[in-house]
Amino acid sequence: MDNTPISDALVLRATASAFDAQRGKLPVPGDPHRSPDAVAVARQISELGKLITDLGDEVLFRAADQDQAPHTPRVITSFAAVVEPAGEAASALGAVAHQLAFLNQTESLRDQPDARDAREAAVRVMEDALATADAALRDGANSLHAASATVSPPSVRLQAARSRSTTAAPAPGPPPPDVTTSVASSSARIARGR
Repeated sequence: MDNTPISDALVLRATASAFDAQRGKLPVPGDPHRSPDAVAVARQISELGKLITDLGDEVLFRAADQDQAPHTPRVITSFAAVVEPAGEAASALGAVAHQLAFLNQTESLRDQPDARDAREAAVRVMEDALATADAALRDGANSLHAASATVSPPSVRLQAARSRSTTAAPAPGPPPPDVTTSVASSSARIARGR
């Protein structure tokens, strides 16, 4: 296994991108193109399960390596720490699947007042669960991005470029003599042409 800081930072970033991709697949209530659908939600739960397995494998392979690099414990900690938000997102999507099943079962009762109230509550539970999944996946991605920067910090050239950049523009100085002369002569020509 290649366990250089750069290779581990790349794996951390790739895993962060996987979290971002899962976040991008989350259903959006009211959006006709991304409306919650039982099959899509079940598929995403399965994908999150695979992501959790991949996280466990990353921890296992590094923990079992007898020749660990000095940065390896940080990498192990980073992968282990994001199992929780991945699991939280999968659990939240499980709640969405549960509510979708309830809505499907009560479709024929939608005009009855008690069922209407229960169905509206199911939609609110689903919206809260999707917000939870979104926040968990965002937190996991952010954590992995931050970890990759600590494992393999930006290059010296990039750091130097950042230190040279300024946030405020320099104060304007007097214009070069040619500019004022040409502006004055064009003003004089315009005035004479009238």
